[in-house]
Amino acid sequence: MRPAAILVSLVLCATPVVATRVDTSIVPTEGRTTWAPGVTTGIPARSTVCTTIQASAYGNGVSESSSAIQAAIAACPMGQTVLLSAGLFLVNNHILIDKAITLRGAGPTLTTLRKTNGAVENSYMAEENEAVVVIGPHRYPRLNDASSVALSADGIKGNMSVTVAEATGFAAGQFVLLDEDDYAAASWLDLPNRNGLPNNVKIWASDRVVFAKHNPPAPEDDPFPESLSWFSRPGRPLNEIKEIAAVSGHTITFTTPLHATYPTSKSAQLTRYSSVHLQGGGLEDLTVSGGSDSNVVFTAAAYSWVKNIESVAWLGNAVSVDGGFRVEIRDSHIHDGVWPYPGGGGYGLSLQWASSEVLIENNVVSTMNKVMVVKSSGAGSVVGYNYMDNVLIGNQLEWVEVGINGSHMVGGHHVLFEGNQSNNYDSDDTHGNAFAMTIFRNHLVGVRRNFPGQANARAAGLMFGSWWHSFIGNVLGREGQMTGWVYEDLTTWQATQIWKFGYAPSHFEQVADPKVLSTTVRDGNFDYVTHSVKWDRTPQLIPDSLYLSAKPAFFGARPWPWVDSIGTTKLGSLPARERYETWFAENRAPRVQIPSAR
Repeated sequence: MRPAAILVSLVLCATPVVATRVDTSIVPTEGRTTWAPGVTTGIPARSTVCTTIQASAYGNGVSESSSAIQAAIAACPMGQTVLLSAGLFLVNNHILIDKAITLRGAGPTLTTLRKTNGAVENSYMAEENEAVVVIGPHRYPRLNDASSVALSADGIKGNMSVTVAEATGFAAGQFVLLDEDDYAAASWLDLPNRNGLPNNVKIWASDRVVFAKHNPPAPEDDPFPESLSWFSRPGRPLNEIKEIAAVSGHTITFTTPLHATYPTSKSAQLTRYSSVHLQGGGLEDLTVSGGSDSNVVFTAAAYSWVKNIESVAWLGNAVSVDGGFRVEIRDSHIHDGVWPYPGGGGYGLSLQWASSEVLIENNVVSTMNKVMVVKSSGAGSVVGYNYMDNVLIGNQLEWVEVGINGSHMVGGHHVLFEGNQSNNYDSDDTHGNAFAMTIFRNHLVGVRRNFPGQANARAAGLMFGSWWHSFIGNVLGREGQMTGWVYEDLTTWQATQIWKFGYAPSHFEQVADPKVLSTTVRDGNFDYVTHSVKWDRTPQLIPDSLYLSAKPAFFGARPWPWVDSIGTTKLGSLPARERYETWFAENRAPRVQIPSAR
């Protein structure tokens, strides 16, 4: 069953999304939005094959094949498929899917695209820094800053339109960036006490956005001003991409509602892209390895996807979505990056550059530094029914890294995390804050499957600045395995605890962020330390889903929802976890030799 949305065409038209009613009223107002992400009518099953390329014609990986694959894509009619046979394809020049076609293999265990001059095991360096597959009009699309126009009235969350001072040049079908200047609107915010004493350190923050900038400067600060434009327009990390449905006078109407409010007091603007977003590009049924500027990159792509791929042995991101709208990453296995260390070289999934309404569903993401990051992005996206685990730092295997999350660069907002299993949910403060996230019906285990270390173990954590998070209907911890754990301790941050809220890992001597504590909602969550369900608000019925109208097809006959915090049976079976267990038992000689911890 597709996410709760009914659209009238595959892609290529700017028609408002009509969402089937899904009750989201249990989510507090600040975090609530409409979640109906991904390819709106579902990924098309393209049965017409325009070309079949045989691996044997290129020596099964002996000879370079990227130019032949690229030529086949160029010649393939829209809506058809370039088919790759079983075998190994050497692709030391990246493949660009720049039109509405599908590049499909014979299956991820049979067809492999391999780059041999890229990622190297346990190295942050590569002979050449390039992706394996790029899905988009070209590798580095840019915004047209000269096209930016100011909103003439506040853009209100939930509305389908904005008014602008000048609408010339905007047209139905365009993809545009909506953002605001939080850096200019910020001021110095006092930090909480450290070591029981008043703290003279301040941080640069607006009402919703916190930058990694301290007064006096701190070693953990980002470099300013250059960091202001790392993944957004300068100082404008609170943003989202919209598709224009219509333009009438000074009113621009979108296909989906605004996920946040963009006030004129923060110089909210609308900006066009210099290139036209690709729509309808797909990558399916193969393995990608060796990328040294990520394995697969969506760049200025909309209604595009990866499905049933394996992404392995990369440097950067296994799959990166840069400036994407309604991209879908599903049914895939992403594992074993070559550089499992902090610093940007060992991430699984990354949403960047305002990517919005992305669907990440039914994937296995395991054994890398961070299973996912969200960088100044995320609006209206859903991370649903994934198994994400075994995060690590290569030389500190005892340290429990962040699991599922909507953070790691300032400005992420309004992502729904539903039905996942992960070692934890946490929202980090490394490069600023993320806010207004919803964590719904997940199993947050607290530790990793294959790593016994429990340093900084927690089931749910929120670092400083992680405001307006909602945890609803989750199951936390492991039955019968919580010896030494506590429910919550706001003074002993190093304890193994279910909830760890408001902490600053650069300053464990700092007390909890009071705004994290006052804006977080915890309702209907069950934990295996107290063996009870706790509510911040009046107990109420927990809906089955916040984005699906019925059980998704990949659950088959399994019970759904599989996480039922208020029921007698708390946990069922997650299909993605089952796939990982089968793969681990049958195929695994781990890159990092990891004993089973659960």
